[in-house]
Amino acid sequence: MNNSVLKYITGVAIAVCVGLFCWYCFDIIAYILISVIVAFVGRPIVDLLGKVRIGEWRPGNALKATVALVAIWSFAILFFWFVIPLVYGEFETIRNWNAADFMKRIDAPLATAQEYLKGFGLVDVNTDLKSRVMMAASSVFSLTGLTDMFSTLAGAVSTIAIGVFSVTFISFFFLKDSGLFTRMVLTFSPTKYEEQVKSALNSCEKLLVRYSVGLLLEMLAVMTLNTVGLLIVGLEIKKALIIAMITGFMVIIPYIGPIIGMLVGLSIAVVTYMGTMDFATELLPRLLYMEIVFLLTKGFDVFFFQPYVYGNSVHAHPLEIFIILLIAGSMAGIPGMIFAIPAYTILRVVLVEFFSKYNLVRKITAGMRKEID
Repeated sequence: MNNSVLKYITGVAIAVCVGLFCWYCFDIIAYILISVIVAFVGRPIVDLLGKVRIGEWRPGNALKATVALVAIWSFAILFFWFVIPLVYGEFETIRNWNAADFMKRIDAPLATAQEYLKGFGLVDVNTDLKSRVMMAASSVFSLTGLTDMFSTLAGAVSTIAIGVFSVTFISFFFLKDSGLFTRMVLTFSPTKYEEQVKSALNSCEKLLVRYSVGLLLEMLAVMTLNTVGLLIVGLEIKKALIIAMITGFMVIIPYIGPIIGMLVGLSIAVVTYMGTMDFATELLPRLLYMEIVFLLTKGFDVFFFQPYVYGNSVHAHPLEIFIILLIAGSMAGIPGMIFAIPAYTILRVVLVEFFSKYNLVRKITAGMRKEID
């Protein structure tokens, strides 16, 4: 067999084995990656505490790591302590939505719309538009769907608790010893590949930190733009902030996250103002203005924020990223889509460092090779 063909087969076999291993140990790898990110965030606190000196006493590494973790989790707990009750209150409002009252309010404009559509031949004369809208609205504001969602979240409490404990435990040792993760990886690496492994780890650290910071800035930018836009179209500041926070957090789910956030925001507006606004003359125009705000924000996100976040970390074509997200979503759902880009970044770095002799690898990682070099 030709040596080049044998090399390709070997490379593909290794890649498949690594992929299967990562898939089988997905949860553990996710915990480690999140712990690494937490350690990156806490590292400046540890370095700052390292400068503290009281007489001859200086804080030990364990104390510095503990303080850093307490600071990170305290900030997270305080943030969600204020955010979750607000968001939960809005979902309670949606859950108590009265479909019959909603249909009564839109009955007249819906009948007018149906006549126009029938007049232009856009719908069949026998079509009952009211029934279809009723079914669609009921599915969007489904009590069963919301109940299932909350049941799923409640059932995930134990999993979340295990995850938080695991991340905290692992992050503590990463903060206590900055070189621990590198040594862990080098332990399983052949001696002749140690320099390449170190280079790969440094590249992963740089790109993942850049991606995390970029994603955080993207979330804050989306929240800010939507808050300003929703205030301009007439929403109260509390509603505007809640909807903007939901849309901002949804950015963490690539592509479909902003759509989910937009639908939730419009749903909140419908159930909030349905009883106080006339549907045709007040509520519908406000929903249209809100949609314009979301679309403008999405435009800024696509053309300004995402190229920075994705382009400076993965260095991959947008179509390539989209396909990877589809694969990750089909394999692991929403969590798979959230971790797809960081995982793909690591994979591309490994390909650059260890498989760059293959022509295919050189072509698909050309942009990243320039960044690493």
